[in-house]
Amino acid sequence: MDIFSSGPIAAILDAAYGFVTGLSTAVAPIAGTASGLVAVVVLTMLVRALLVPVGMSQVRAEFTRRRLAPKLAELQRKHGKDRETLARKTMELYRTEKASPFAGMLPLLLQLPVISLVYALFTHPMIAGHANALLAEKAFGAPLGTSFVGLTSAGAAVWPAMLVYLVTLALIAIVTTVSRRVLALPQADGQTQPAGIIRALSFLPYVTVVFAAFVPLAAAVYILTSTAWTVAERFILRRLLDPERNPPSGRIEPSTSH
Repeated sequence: MDIFSSGPIAAILDAAYGFVTGLSTAVAPIAGTASGLVAVVVLTMLVRALLVPVGMSQVRAEFTRRRLAPKLAELQRKHGKDRETLARKTMELYRTEKASPFAGMLPLLLQLPVISLVYALFTHPMIAGHANALLAEKAFGAPLGTSFVGLTSAGAAVWPAMLVYLVTLALIAIVTTVSRRVLALPQADGQTQPAGIIRALSFLPYVTVVFAAFVPLAAAVYILTSTAWTVAERFILRRLLDPERNPPSGRIEPSTSH
């Protein structure tokens, strides 16, 4: 059963369809045949703008975890052989500090419904009983409703459309590489994560490139725009919210005068 074809989800999908087609029509005089692609970019930016407060909470949580790193290392030293006690003490520490070890997952989880809607918008021939005009949208000759894998297996002339897909995937890889450098926080004193594990985890974002190759071009553009926004947002927020750069206004600095 298609969950997008009935009930309130179908109504939400239809509303999203009306919003995206409205955006596409509005930017058509400027964007021309790429109006559908521009509409997806604008949609992504609107979603990310609404999630800025979540991003701020996430950055604050990063600094909190960095500050707690020595305490976490001490808990690991004391209770490393008793996993149950270690887990309980760790959660108690996070509760005391009003922090969450899962704060980094929240922006992604909140975006999953939007990515699902974008995917459905460019894969369903019918939406709420009417034809889906978005399937006819193209960007520089590349159909927004076809994936990179789907295009390569089409068995027809795919140039120059293939170039659009390759550029999009390459840009996702580039932005992901930049994010590994920009978003990686240096380890705090007392942090005990093995370097090998950290290096392995640092390559996980590249899974996004593989995922983007299997979804419609519109969804890949959403991923690219959202990833680029994340890099810029985190870079700015870390400087604005860094407690070392910006101490609380009530904090009294020690006097150097005599």
